[in-house]
Amino acid sequence: MHLASNFQSVVATHSDRPLYDSEIMRVAPSIFADRKHETRSDRYTYIPTIDVLHGLRNEGFEPFAVCQTRVRDESKREHTKHLLRLRHPSQITSTEANEILLLNSHDGTSSYQMFAGMFRFVCHNGMVCGDAISDIRIPHKGNVVDRVIDGAFTVLEGFELANEQRDSMKAVMLNEGEKNAFARAALTLKYGNPAIPTPITETQLLTSRRFEDHSSDLWTIFSRVQENLIKGGLQGRSRTGRVVTTRAVTGIDQGVQLNRALWVLADEMRRLKA
Repeated sequence: MHLASNFQSVVATHSDRPLYDSEIMRVAPSIFADRKHETRSDRYTYIPTIDVLHGLRNEGFEPFAVCQTRVRDESKREHTKHLLRLRHPSQITSTEANEILLLNSHDGTSSYQMFAGMFRFVCHNGMVCGDAISDIRIPHKGNVVDRVIDGAFTVLEGFELANEQRDSMKAVMLNEGEKNAFARAALTLKYGNPAIPTPITETQLLTSRRFEDHSSDLWTIFSRVQENLIKGGLQGRSRTGRVVTTRAVTGIDQGVQLNRALWVLADEMRRLKA
């Protein structure tokens, strides 16, 4: 099991086996909150995320990763935004595992959100599938637990499309120009204005961190770019010429948005090549 370092904007843990409640509690106490935040009105339906997790466990879904946003106001620590990544035994392949991502808070900063993800075992990195696959949003009203569990199975149904897109990406080979174009577009997603120099280059973003990722197929290129952007650790230069090291993307919202955008970018490249 891995516990995130203290400087990150979230506290997180992940494991190669299902997480116990005690391990989840260490990093994400908001999942076990026993009441909504005091700022929420009577119309706000409060259902502890742990109740939803227990319901999903009863259906065979197990949590393998969890994170919670850091807060400056300690009164919000047990109500702040949190994210769970769950897998179902029927959705695990030899090299990847489909995941359900459950995002929630108890302070009004987020509805229940569920969307599809994919985990690559070779790099221990989690992806988020594009918007067209699954995007379930459930407001804090009515019977939330049953609706979230129903949403989990809706996400499961969307994995067939996600797997088709992944397999199609594996069959698409990119030349050097196409690799650089993909990396350049990814840098724009991360840093914004393409007219402004980025701290790292396309070549750095395309660098493989392991032998298994030397292939030129679109899925592997997508995976390399995604891992380098999300995990950071690449040395580059700031606009003033100072040596800098890229930071890992640790924010929950930023991570989800960037991951989804990268998936959409890769799928559009797949469509163009097809």
